[in-house]
Amino acid sequence: MEALADYTKIEIISGVEYNMSPANTKHITIQGNLFNIIRNFLKGKQCRVFTEIGVDFDEDNYLVPDLVIVCDRNKITPKGISGTPDFVVEVLSTSSKKKDRALKKDIYEKFGVKEYWIIDPKAESIEAYILRNGKYELDGVYHNMDESEIDLKHMNESEKAEIKLSLKISLYDDLDIQTKDIFEE
Repeated sequence: MEALADYTKIEIISGVEYNMSPANTKHITIQGNLFNIIRNFLKGKQCRVFTEIGVDFDEDNYLVPDLVIVCDRNKITPKGISGTPDFVVEVLSTSSKKKDRALKKDIYEKFGVKEYWIIDPKAESIEAYILRNGKYELDGVYHNMDESEIDLKHMNESEKAEIKLSLKISLYDDLDIQTKDIFEE
């Protein structure tokens, strides 16, 4: 137990060190659910998925995202990822919310991460950003909703179009992820 008390996870963002707090059970459950979905899909494919792995972007930027996909196996080292992953996910917590939405998002954009998801456990939502022309564009916001709770009869067409119960990682056209599966307890 004493060894665990000494364990700290550190990130370096633009040369500044940040201590990271341990994740809560909901955070870990969401992270695990998404990992399992992606890992099962990637069996037999070139890309690999990791959780809690250090990503060394350069000497001033070392981050530990909640989940990454790396398709260039040469970037995978015994100590972590050396270079830019293709896909990154951060699950928000009270202590990381500002960093995930601003500092980390800027780093991922700067180094060319193709897609970045921000998962909000409280709102049970996912913001998906796609890198286009070197800048992140919000591709969509996806919510965990029970289909039986949606009253389609009283919605106009634009309201219906905003309901997104599944999403895809831009790297794969054939992987359709149901939001309810990500937030399943």
